[in-house]
Amino acid sequence: MNFTFSEDQLAYRDAVESMLVNEVTAERIRARWDTESGTDAALLAQIHELGLTTMLVPESLGGLGLNATDFVLLAELCGKVALPESLVDTALVSLPMLVDVLDRGLGNRTVQTVLEAVAAGEASVACAHPINPHVNFAAQADWLLVAQGDAVYLLPRSAVTLSEHKSVDPSRRLSTVEFDANPEACVASGAAGAELWRATLNRGALGSAAQLLGLAQGMIERTVTYSADREQFGRPIGVNQAVKHLLADCAVQIEYARPVIHRAAYTVSVAPTRADWAVSHAKAAAARAATLTARQSIQVHGAMGYTWECDLQIWAKHAWALAREWGDVGFHKNRVHEWLLQPKALLGPEYTFGKRSLIDSASPSTDV
Repeated sequence: MNFTFSEDQLAYRDAVESMLVNEVTAERIRARWDTESGTDAALLAQIHELGLTTMLVPESLGGLGLNATDFVLLAELCGKVALPESLVDTALVSLPMLVDVLDRGLGNRTVQTVLEAVAAGEASVACAHPINPHVNFAAQADWLLVAQGDAVYLLPRSAVTLSEHKSVDPSRRLSTVEFDANPEACVASGAAGAELWRATLNRGALGSAAQLLGLAQGMIERTVTYSADREQFGRPIGVNQAVKHLLADCAVQIEYARPVIHRAAYTVSVAPTRADWAVSHAKAAAARAATLTARQSIQVHGAMGYTWECDLQIWAKHAWALAREWGDVGFHKNRVHEWLLQPKALLGPEYTFGKRSLIDSASPSTDV
């Protein structure tokens, strides 16, 4: 099998990267910190025009009909530029959850209405998962998906009470959500609701992992540039072996995490409710790479790396926040541990992509 990305996927990524690099700069991120919403309305409109918000929504519902494997490269880009807006959570988490509700024949007319409004660029939706109660940009969302036990509720923002919380990352606008469980707003419950929340957790953790990988890449690129420009005793500090070793360790962890994240994206696209161990492996590996890169990059920058004026802090703080979002490293390591202890765990390289890999290996090559 050919597990490389297709030319179309790479071309789409390159086009989006060109837009994000030009539109999301350190100066513009800092400008968002002084606004009430914390977002750039013009950029959000541009993102919608490119179809990024509804990439994973079926064409019949107004989306592009793609899957998590197609989106994971874009999620990495969002991390690489430290995008403040919650594009990844909206496109990879909230909207696919609404689509799952419809696919299972659950919900009510409101679900369809919300999807159509988001596809038209007239509304936004956020998700408050039990493991991730601090919702980013909840105050800017028109609709919220919230939980009570295994039940899933879809409520307008006017029907919930939001309590603001300060984040280590100034780009984030966190709130906890309180609401009255109105039966008419319940779109799923019982076993169906539990499966929806399970799939949502896996998608959310995958999105965080992909952004962490991008953040690590962004930090190491900025640090390499700095080490080449900053001179001491008449030569760049980057020629010193100690500096090279610090950044080489980061590069190794980034490359170790990359295929793990892409494999998790494939698993989520095929079976999101059975992707626990693949996603948890990805989140743990990405968090390790990002936090290490943040620490080493700050060290290479020296004392100025800790200052408010240094742009590196934007990426580092974003990484520290995402490392704990959708489950911290301890939580995800425990999920991997539980999976490994199963008597029927599929261990070994022949099961890298599940039981299907044994059959697919004899099939013609297909692009991821």
